[in-house]
Amino acid sequence: MGGPRDGVLRDDLPQFAFAGRSNVGKSSLLNALMRQKLARTSAAAGKTRQANIYRVSVEDAPGGPGRWSTYLVDLPGYGYARGGDESVKELKGVVDAYFAASVGRRPDVHGGAGPARPLRGLIFLLVDSRHPGLPADVQAHHWISESAAPPVIVATKIDKLSRSERASHLRELERIFHGKALPVSVQSGEGIDELWRTIATTARSG
Repeated sequence: MGGPRDGVLRDDLPQFAFAGRSNVGKSSLLNALMRQKLARTSAAAGKTRQANIYRVSVEDAPGGPGRWSTYLVDLPGYGYARGGDESVKELKGVVDAYFAASVGRRPDVHGGAGPARPLRGLIFLLVDSRHPGLPADVQAHHWISESAAPPVIVATKIDKLSRSERASHLRELERIFHGKALPVSVQSGEGIDELWRTIATTARSG
C-alpha cells in the first residue's frame, strides 16, 4: 500500500477525487461505493479542511472482472454557512496543493525535478440535482478545470425529482457544465454501478 507524504499520495495508482458542496451527499456516495465488493479498505484521514484519502482494492466490481487497486479522495466540502465564496476560496487552497502535487514533477535519479506527469484518474464534481447551476458549483467547476481537468458532473439525489423535473434539470446541468451529468441516488442505488464502471474503465486504461 502506498502511503501519504505530507498528505499527498506519491505512488502510481490512479486517483479519483470527489468534490462538492456541504450536504450534497458526498460522504453517503463514497460509503455506497466502498461497500461494493471491496477486498481491502484503509484510510489516511486528514484534518477537517484536508483531503481524506482511501486506498481500496476492488474485486469483480462493475466494469470488469479481476482485482485492481485505486485511491478515492474525499475533498473538503464547500458552501458552509459562513459564506459560500469564502469557503470555496479556502477549499481552493487545499485542492490546488493536492492537484499540484498529484500532477507535479517526479524527482529524477539525481534528486532534481523530473518530467511532469498527468493526473491519472478523474475528478468528480457532485451537484445536487434539485438545484442546478448554483454559483458555488459553477465556481468550483471553473477552478477544478483550471487546476487539473474538467470534472465529471455527478447529479446526486436524483430520486428526489419527478420524471419531468429530472429531464429538465439534467438538461440544465448539461447546458451549464457543457457535458452530460451522471444521475445517482444513494437511496435507490441508481447510478452507483455506472460510476464504478467509469472508475474501472479509467483505472484500467492506464
